[in-house]
Amino acid sequence: MREVVLRAKGFAPRDIPFAGAATLVGVLLGWQTLASLGWISTKFLPAPLSIIQALLTLGRSGELWLHLAASLPRLAWGWAAGTVAGLVVGLLLGLFTLARAPGMAIVSALFPIPKIALVPLFIIWFGIGEGSKVITLAFGVFFPTVINTLAGVDGVPRGLIRMGQSFSLSRAAILAKIVLPGALPAILAGFRITTSTAIILLVAAEMIGAEKGIGAFVLSAGNLYDTDNLMAGIVVLSLIGLTVSWVLGRLEAWLLAWR
Repeated sequence: MREVVLRAKGFAPRDIPFAGAATLVGVLLGWQTLASLGWISTKFLPAPLSIIQALLTLGRSGELWLHLAASLPRLAWGWAAGTVAGLVVGLLLGLFTLARAPGMAIVSALFPIPKIALVPLFIIWFGIGEGSKVITLAFGVFFPTVINTLAGVDGVPRGLIRMGQSFSLSRAAILAKIVLPGALPAILAGFRITTSTAIILLVAAEMIGAEKGIGAFVLSAGNLYDTDNLMAGIVVLSLIGLTVSWVLGRLEAWLLAWR
């Protein structure tokens, strides 16, 4: 008797251990080889070893830590403020009819505006100090968070909500036990978008109005045609993004273990 092969396996892509790291290492080795052979002009694109040397020099001199100490609090405060506000507004729009239409009208009108274009305006309103930079990040993070939260709430099966109501659950219990868990995947997916947005806006804000910070450092290196330090600053931004992505991945695995 022949064994029946199960065909309905679905789409279940798996992570291959170390494949991502091996890919990055392969790209760096290829880059270094092409630069060593002279096929890539190091005047315009430094070799990886030169960038690593620049990073080590910046680390030993303390300059790297000085710029990170300025940038990381701005990134954390701006992202946190925009995320909290976006979650609150997104839930209000998703749960209350009276808030939905007026709120979505405002979000739809303001969301398409390039947030980088608002940096000079925020500097006029809030000054050249930390306030304008944090507000810029928070403003950029706020709208994607609202939209993802609203989409997550709308995606919760209404049958589950009606089932909770049939068991006489309170509105608070339905929100905590049905709506929020159901909307959580969309909200966490939005976090990956907003963290990247926050890093982009951080660099833009620091380039326009800051003496310290990774964005200001990259701008200064570019003005001096110091490509080694310019690429070193870009690598630092990439490492910040990779670190945040890893943290979010661990957070998703913990919060969405029920899936």
